[in-house]
Amino acid sequence: MTLATPHLPTVSAQTLAAVELALRIPKAELHIHIEGSLEPELIFALAQRNGVALPYPSVEALRTAYAFTDLQSFLDIYYAGASVLLHEADFFDMAWAYFLRAQADHVVHTEIFFDPQTHTARGVPMGAVISGLQRACEQARVQLGISSHLILCFLRHLSEEDAIATLEAALPHMGSFIGVGLDSSEVGHPPEKFDRVFARCRELGLRVVAHAGEEGPPDYIWQALDGLKAERIDHGVRCLEDPALVARLAADRVPLTVCPLSNLKLCVVRDLAEHPMKRLLDAGLCATVNSDDPAYFGGYMNANFEQTVRGLNLTQDDVIQLARNSFEASFVNDEQRQKWIENLERTVQLGKALGA
Repeated sequence: MTLATPHLPTVSAQTLAAVELALRIPKAELHIHIEGSLEPELIFALAQRNGVALPYPSVEALRTAYAFTDLQSFLDIYYAGASVLLHEADFFDMAWAYFLRAQADHVVHTEIFFDPQTHTARGVPMGAVISGLQRACEQARVQLGISSHLILCFLRHLSEEDAIATLEAALPHMGSFIGVGLDSSEVGHPPEKFDRVFARCRELGLRVVAHAGEEGPPDYIWQALDGLKAERIDHGVRCLEDPALVARLAADRVPLTVCPLSNLKLCVVRDLAEHPMKRLLDAGLCATVNSDDPAYFGGYMNANFEQTVRGLNLTQDDVIQLARNSFEASFVNDEQRQKWIENLERTVQLGKALGA
């Protein structure tokens, strides 16, 4: 059994030009779960290194299991894959492999989610998780020229008390992460469940993002905005069901970190031709393209850009807007943001001068 590839309709020369542009321009990635970048080959290598038995006989058998019907069916395999991560070196190796992929896709800045509860529940020290990731971030800055931030995410299927304990355990490492997020099983776990821990995070000066409106209803997005005070909404595609919510997101310029191939693989949409990305842009929303859990969903940043452009026949202007949005939505200072936007514009103009 092999994974079905996304349907790619015949496209025009204009769309092909937009694809070419998307593949070469600089961009930021703001919705990447580092554990979701763990490729099957690395899972097996780490399992062998750490003496972890896997319930799959081979890399191909594991990859074949990546046929998901919804978010929960994905999470079951996601957490099994994470079981091989035991030591600081494992987290470094995982993150470094992602950074190399990001560099190949012209990602110049990334804001990386990590799930400490997935690891501390197995006895892995918080320090091993954060130190391994931070070391990879620093090496990527020096050797690859990629800047990055870490964002600690709370698992919403667990209790708020567990989230509070996780925050307390992470406080000695606060210099290594800039914000907090909320992820894992969405339906049945509304953002309001975590109002207290997010209030504490805001008191500490941490940036706030939250997954909402992927499988959950638009009301979850309202809760993330008004209860958690989220500065960005991760996914958020169901906002289109609520015109008042769309107006709020547009007026406040709240970014949406959208993950097209994830939406396809988890059956949020049946075909990329049905994806709401174009409608989000046309509504004036600050939508961005991201890879979410690329090892599981079939593609890193450029794959998400290419297949979305093809599926929706996006224009070069759409592509430029998506890249510009990624820099606008990033948690960096205005000076750095402007430098990236100017570099984007130079890259676009150079391509035009060369006839690309």
